[in-house]
Amino acid sequence: MASRNADLHGYAPDKADGALLLIDVVNRFDFPDADALLAHARPIAEPLARLADRARKAGVPVIYVNDNFGRWRSDFASLVEHCLEPDAPGREFVAKLRPEEDDYLVIKPKHSGFFSTTLGTLLEYLGARTLILTGVTTDICVLFTANDAYMRDFGLVIPEDCVAAVDEDDDRTALKLMRRVLKADVRPSSEIDLEALAISTGNRARVRD
Repeated sequence: MASRNADLHGYAPDKADGALLLIDVVNRFDFPDADALLAHARPIAEPLARLADRARKAGVPVIYVNDNFGRWRSDFASLVEHCLEPDAPGREFVAKLRPEEDDYLVIKPKHSGFFSTTLGTLLEYLGARTLILTGVTTDICVLFTANDAYMRDFGLVIPEDCVAAVDEDDDRTALKLMRRVLKADVRPSSEIDLEALAISTGNRARVRD
């Protein structure tokens, strides 16, 4: 969990209008179709790492929402180490995106980050009303989490350069669907105003121009 010292620059605050979610980026990529997914995931690693760094510096909470991959007795640190083992195909991807000490960590058992997790309680505590969703895969876990967030009246930002799917067509189709149906803002990560999301007003942050 994050530090409670909101005065230290770069530490996640107790309250903020927005939060950055990294979905399933701690991943071994050793399942069917993993090679294709990893090929499309590698290009998002750098922009996502930059976005996470900007969020930390701006005071926007960074939340890792990650599948447990059937390792029910593992804590998050053990999961990270498991995905960084020498035989893990995704170890270089994970190394670029591994959590920092003051990030928030949520383990999910199914596709949505909200299903049977503490995510909803954490977001309520933070006061976040706008969520930046990133990670893999665009058409499954990102989409399921976005659907549940929309049903809970969160504003959604899903930067197109920070999500990936097994198939590029599926990625584009899911982004188009989330933009049309879930009213998601899919602008590139470099255009997101993180300072606006860091301000705690109790209202949904404005991210559009």
